[in-house]
Amino acid sequence: MHLTVITSITGVLVLVYILELLRRQQLREKYAAIWLAIGVVVAPLGFFPTILDSTARRLGIASGVSLVLFAGFVLVLLVSLHLSWEASRLEAETRTLAEDVAMMRAHLAEHHGYPIARSSNDGSKSTDPGVTA
Repeated sequence: MHLTVITSITGVLVLVYILELLRRQQLREKYAAIWLAIGVVVAPLGFFPTILDSTARRLGIASGVSLVLFAGFVLVLLVSLHLSWEASRLEAETRTLAEDVAMMRAHLAEHHGYPIARSSNDGSKSTDPGVTA
């Protein structure tokens, strides 16, 4: 089978998979939109690989395939950077939320006699009546 056919079929299958993840609500819309846009651009390139040859030559790149490879590499770097940023942001948000919960528990214990729950990491039973072990 020709590489163009395999590339085209793969592009279409990825688009279908993204739509399925979106339908099952396992992929957020903001990410799905990005991946769908990429898929819509990449799928036709599999069917018509010479589309980018003239653009590549104008940019001083040997072939359209090299341009696609470079663009894919840049895309992977940008996605990795974005995911690192998201992970850092979520880590900071989680830390802030954990501190807020600790302050609320301390306030409840001090002013309302609510028992302070022990950490579930120490293996002991919680004294929090709302928490079951």
